[in-house]
Amino acid sequence: QVQLVESGGGLVQPGGSLRLSCAASGSIFGINTMDWYRQAPGKERELVATITSTSSTNYADSVKGRFSISRDNAKNTVTLQMNSLKPEDTAVYYCGAEIFARSTMSWNKYWGQGTQVTVSS
Repeated sequence: QVQLVESGGGLVQPGGSLRLSCAASGSIFGINTMDWYRQAPGKERELVATITSTSSTNYADSVKGRFSISRDNAKNTVTLQMNSLKPEDTAVYYCGAEIFARSTMSWNKYWGQGTQVTVSS
């Protein structure tokens, strides 16, 4: 079974920083794109940042210049560094990854359980 486990959420004041991490584990043959999404109360889930297997990145306009996504292919991890946080960044953050798993012998999208980020004074 493939699992994605996030860590690093919490409460931070406006202007502060947080670092989210996500580790993929299980019988994994390969990982393609890794993403971070977020979902605020009453809103749809939105894409925050994406990183490909060759480390090309893409960001939502709302986080450009403040957030940075990176990955460690040897450890099957993806990290989201969030700086200059704003109250509107408050949401549950989910990592996602396109993974080729031994159990399915196919590419599928897997999701973590989510981690709460609250930006408030």
